[in-house]
Amino acid sequence: MKNLKITILLLMLLSIYSCEEVVDVTLEESEPRLVVEASILWKKETTGNFQIIQLTTTAPFFDDSTPPAEGAKVSVKSESGARYVFEELEPGFYVNDIFEPELNMSYDLEILYKDEVYIATESLIPVSSLEYVEQSTGGGFGGEDIELRAYYFDPPDVENYYFFKFFYEDLSIQISEDEFTDGNLTFAYFSNEDLVPGEEVGFETQGISKRFYEYMFILRSQAGTNGGGPFQTQPTTVRGNIINTTNPDNFAFGYFRLSETDLLTYTLQ
Repeated sequence: MKNLKITILLLMLLSIYSCEEVVDVTLEESEPRLVVEASILWKKETTGNFQIIQLTTTAPFFDDSTPPAEGAKVSVKSESGARYVFEELEPGFYVNDIFEPELNMSYDLEILYKDEVYIATESLIPVSSLEYVEQSTGGGFGGEDIELRAYYFDPPDVENYYFFKFFYEDLSIQISEDEFTDGNLTFAYFSNEDLVPGEEVGFETQGISKRFYEYMFILRSQAGTNGGGPFQTQPTTVRGNIINTTNPDNFAFGYFRLSETDLLTYTLQ
């Protein structure tokens, strides 16, 4: 009987082992597309002369690296006729150190890459200054976390859209519009359970266009802000404002925008 039990156990183990199989997942791969990271940012009280545009291409899902888009010709032309050529300093990184930003000025981006021309148009959006930070407790699920409010005045009678960054260990971002705060003193709110008195945090606000706000809103929805529940928005292809005039079907990803920015640092109390 003992030998019979041992035999049955061995057969069961052999059966389990024989059921193990390595599954190779084959994903359909498409031709690489151009990815444009073109954010022209002008920090208040600086010249804004040095600007960077990064070009990469899409890669297979399981690839760890992001291929740079090398050998492109990149330029930005202002509404007034000034043309700024961006030279490739490193693979995929194109820079210009004589850029002259002007608020509310319209700018055209042009990229020539692999015999195809990509264009985009945006205006340089101004932003209100960050005034001060107010600290309190009561944040988080337990009501004990430090919470911070970065205040600013919203200009009246103008549609304004904002992109906020909060710097503390990891980067947190928010987008906002002034439908219910037009012309008032308002704030961006941040809270983090790891905030510790004595440490320094940073805030940045950027003026953005309505179209970029809507683009970021869709991206945020795609990220699954509801934690991946059953009613999560299904992923779709999110396209920015980059247009391929040579071959529209070979569209690029990414966005071209220009924003005035303001920075404020705060030491936690």
